[in-house]
Amino acid sequence: MMDYKKLLVVVDPTTDKQTALARAVELASKNQAEITVFLSIFDFSYEMTSILSGQERESMREGVVNQRKAWLEDVVAPYRKDGLTINLDVIWHNRPFESIIKHAIDGEYDLIVKGTHEHDKLKSVIFTPTDWHLMRKAPIPVLLVKAQDWPVAGKIVCAVNVSAEDNANESLNGKIISHAKKLAEQFDAQVHLVNAYPGTPVNLAIELPDFDAHTYSETIRLQHEERISYLANAYGISPDFCHVMEGLPEDVIPDLATSLDAELVILGTIGRTGISAALIGNTAEHVIDSINCDLLAIKPDGYKSPLEEV
Repeated sequence: MMDYKKLLVVVDPTTDKQTALARAVELASKNQAEITVFLSIFDFSYEMTSILSGQERESMREGVVNQRKAWLEDVVAPYRKDGLTINLDVIWHNRPFESIIKHAIDGEYDLIVKGTHEHDKLKSVIFTPTDWHLMRKAPIPVLLVKAQDWPVAGKIVCAVNVSAEDNANESLNGKIISHAKKLAEQFDAQVHLVNAYPGTPVNLAIELPDFDAHTYSETIRLQHEERISYLANAYGISPDFCHVMEGLPEDVIPDLATSLDAELVILGTIGRTGISAALIGNTAEHVIDSINCDLLAIKPDGYKSPLEEV
């Protein structure tokens, strides 16, 4: 059973408006959870000052950390209500994403919550390198938050993959839907399933004169519809909330989220690293470039973060 009992909130040191903290407080009050507000800071100028002794550098670092802690106390003060437990952690580290993931693993957190930057003109979100790293390498779910509320009776979109019928894929679909159902219960939301299926390969139609592109496309669509209905039925989701659409996931998912005016998209990320990550990327990463709501990224069972050994 997935639970949100321990939430790690990553704060943005450049603003007093902490969207991630506000969202985490909402979640925590529904789950009787505790929150740790986390800030990783590093100032290169202190590290480079050769005229300072090691001890002096250490005390300067401590001074900066304490200053930040005092600022955080002010930021969380309005949220210290209704008996919520809010802890503060400020650490000195030169790679924020590493410090966040290590902290999440060591503290056995259930969820990382982090704010994202909204791009005013496009309504899409600008993701920072830290966001990318968290989605790729954090072994626990990562919730990337925008500055909009989750209204009652909102909509949650689950991006499922029914094109592969292997156990790992089925288990990831199940995990995505379980997260959605738990949140839907708490926020009185609707759960929708979306699946993108590929269009007819153009080269097939050209190379095989007798090839019936329409029949081919219909067959693929019906197969996907059948599988998504089966999945929806297994989790008690209305067939009216199943969406099977032709196209690439990175186009289909944001389009549906926009047309439904969804509050949250939940998808699985496989966490590729190394060269394959650079070349192939990952559906999740393409999707989030154009999504206009919160995103919850979930790893498959058994995923080991490259940082768990560090």
